Amino acid sequence: MAAGLPGRQEEQVVYHLRAGEHRVALNERIGEQLSLRWTGAIACTHCGRATKKSFAQGHCYPCFKRLAQCDTCIMKPETCHYFQGTCREPEWGERHCFQPHVVYLANSSGLKVGITRKTQMPTRWLDQGAIQALPILEVDTRQQSGFVEMLFKEQVADRTNWRAMLKGDVEVMDLVAERDRLLSLLANGLSQLREAHGPDAIRTLDAAPQNFHYPVSVFPKKVASHNFDKQPLVEGVLQGVKGQYLILDSGVINLRKFTGYEIQVH
Repeated sequence: MAAGLPGRQEEQVVYHLRAGEHRVALNERIGEQLSLRWTGAIACTHCGRATKKSFAQGHCYPCFKRLAQCDTCIMKPETCHYFQGTCREPEWGERHCFQPHVVYLANSSGLKVGITRKTQMPTRWLDQGAIQALPILEVDTRQQSGFVEMLFKEQVADRTNWRAMLKGDVEVMDLVAERDRLLSLLANGLSQLREAHGPDAIRTLDAAPQNFHYPVSVFPKKVASHNFDKQPLVEGVLQGVKGQYLILDSGVINLRKFTGYEIQVH
């Protein structure tokens, strides 16, 4: 599912469902019946081979074990082992991990800290269903972003409560004030990281917060989730889209979880 920013910030995030070579505009289908049927087929998004089970959001098991993008250091950047000579794909690591990353604050179910490649803003925030986001620090490598995130995790969560996010019961926060508070609290730790990696390796950003509005007509009071592995047919009236979730009157479904699944859309 593709998400894009609207022309003006007060407008809603624009969603399209990728269906083969076609793109289904979802915003205009709010309030309409939607049917998704899994055919039983799964294809690896990297090599294309058929697989009975999807690993790491769309990979077959051989790719899951071989690709650097599926290694545990992607989820835990501070454990990067490139300099130990054990990176699964050094060239891939150089292209993706040795480029500027941003440490940010976001509000999707409350305050959280996160990291993303600089080129992935604001996609990362839209995928999380954040209603607000604020870049606070820029670093040179993914590993450095992991070290900074570990420091911030002493004071703030790094995960989204997806059920609270989907219920829409999230209060607007003063992210600039939260940024200043956290930078003050963690000043000593940041100084130590700068001593270890260089004074210019961790740079403070003076960015403005961004706000996001999602196309949701009805937020669920109780969140029940669909699962293609247990129920191949998912259907209902589309009531909204937020993050990577479709909100139906019959329940919600995280489409990213089923990357690589062959789905018929009606």
